[in-house]
Amino acid sequence: MDLDNQKPDGELVLQTVAMPADANAYGDIFGGWLVSQMDLGGAVLAHQRARNRVTTVAIDQMVFIKPVYIGDLVCCYATVIKTGHSSIAIKLQVWAIRMRYGIEEQVAEGTFTFVAIDENGKPKPIEWSVDKN
Repeated sequence: MDLDNQKPDGELVLQTVAMPADANAYGDIFGGWLVSQMDLGGAVLAHQRARNRVTTVAIDQMVFIKPVYIGDLVCCYATVIKTGHSSIAIKLQVWAIRMRYGIEEQVAEGTFTFVAIDENGKPKPIEWSVDKN
């Protein structure tokens, strides 16, 4: 994966600052915290596109590229890559802006699948518009 001169793909769906409570003793942010931010960001786009309550059903692919550190501005970018009867697959890229140094670099990438659900938590068909995006 050549990341030189690469820019984020998709739309910005979440930004947050990595804090000390989210880090280990070495100052590296826990991978689980980063996955939860990606899940939140993916759910934002899935909800907007499905215009319905959604839930995460799968993390189909996940790669940690570089560590995230305390004080980094974590930015999640999302793109719809597939739509189904009641599901939507979202590609997420996470970029960190290293606030101390003004450097922006990709730190993670994954594909999350969400399913639209009704008030009883059962899968519900999504009424896609013509463009589905």
